[in-house]
Amino acid sequence: MALVETRSIDYVPLAERHGKAWHLWPIWFMGDAHLATLATGAIGILQGLDFFWTALAVLGGGLLGTFFMAFHSTQGPELGLPQMIQSRPQFGYIGALLVWVVALITYVGFNAFNQAMIANTAAELAHWPGPPVMVAFAVLAVLIAMAGYDVIHRAQRVLALVMLVMLAAYTLGALRIADLSALLTPHRFVAGPFLVQFFAAATYQLSWSIYVSDYSRYLPRGVGVRESFWWTFGGAFVGGAWMMLIGTFAAAMLGAGDIVGALRHTGDAMYPGFGMVMLVTSVLGLVTITALNFYGASLTLIAIVDSLGRVTLGRRARVVSLLVVLLVVLALSLSSGKNLVAQFEELLAILLYLFTPWTAINLVDFFFVRRGRYSIRAMFDPDGLYGRWNWRGLVAYALGFLAMAPCFKTGLYTGPVARALGGADISMLVGLPVAGLFYYWVARRADLASEFALIPQLDANLETEGVR
Repeated sequence: MALVETRSIDYVPLAERHGKAWHLWPIWFMGDAHLATLATGAIGILQGLDFFWTALAVLGGGLLGTFFMAFHSTQGPELGLPQMIQSRPQFGYIGALLVWVVALITYVGFNAFNQAMIANTAAELAHWPGPPVMVAFAVLAVLIAMAGYDVIHRAQRVLALVMLVMLAAYTLGALRIADLSALLTPHRFVAGPFLVQFFAAATYQLSWSIYVSDYSRYLPRGVGVRESFWWTFGGAFVGGAWMMLIGTFAAAMLGAGDIVGALRHTGDAMYPGFGMVMLVTSVLGLVTITALNFYGASLTLIAIVDSLGRVTLGRRARVVSLLVVLLVVLALSLSSGKNLVAQFEELLAILLYLFTPWTAINLVDFFFVRRGRYSIRAMFDPDGLYGRWNWRGLVAYALGFLAMAPCFKTGLYTGPVARALGGADISMLVGLPVAGLFYYWVARRADLASEFALIPQLDANLETEGVR
């Protein structure tokens, strides 16, 4: 096995495909089963909801967001490409930069948030200073990302087994220290906080959409839509919902905003010293998800540069892009103050709005418009079949985003719909259908028959000659 993965944004030939559909389960289970997910499950409690209604909102929102996220996983085995490259047919060779730049900022923002979380945890566990911990944590994650796809998959499979044991132990421990009849008794339903929690969970799960086929693109093409969907959905929903519910429980027991401290104290109440064990295990998951963020940021940065000027694809491009992202993340993390978490939660909330219309357009194009029929080579040709700009995707995106605006809820702006709903952000329910339906309407009027007829000629000898 090579120390550094060779492939980046280029096509993975069928001869290099490997793995099984079930390998997607641990990737996405551990994608959610880490410290950063806990806080999402505590939102309802901190807004005054009881455990029952908060847990119900977590489960319902998790189902909604994971449903759309998991469909992106089915694109990887079919196309053999990372997620972001697949935006070129919908937006154009240059037009796809719109979503790629936002994706890159999101990856960097998530990693800065993760580093703040790891620094807080190190201080909680051992009173270690933040900057050295952040640097060591980021370097370790970059090395995992540099090794690439196979190493990430193997690490997630091992950690998934460990985390399953930890989550089961915590859940059994919760039964020992809590009055379940009291916790599960529903009190007064309050629509505003319930919707806030519901859509926070949904948005958190939907945010994985920009990653998904990066980790299924090496699977054999014979892996079907059903297999890749359900293994991805099962892993992401179980890991996300379980970890969020632990956050719900910890917050309900202590009523505190410090979710790291709440996890430790509730764990110690179950079994002496278990709180520290739970934190350390959750940190391991945070390392690998940070590696996933670096990996995705690297692919996205290569795609951005490649759109502006041809990049020689290979190990060197991957290493250089990873080091650039590492330096940006470290500079951002080390220069920010104590409000880093709050700053980036606000920024990422805004950025996530930008991916809702993209998700709708990308999935509608793949499943209902082109139905998986794409020229792989044309995605790497600025003057090729998909053009530099695709007005259909860009207009659909703009309409979806504008339709969502009245539902936005951020520190900078709260739309009239969000105010009327007590601060609940239901923009996802608006952006998905508006962008998706408009795109379907205009895209189906394009000359798709002529486009499909050119694909065999354009992709002749793709397996032996590659995309360039």
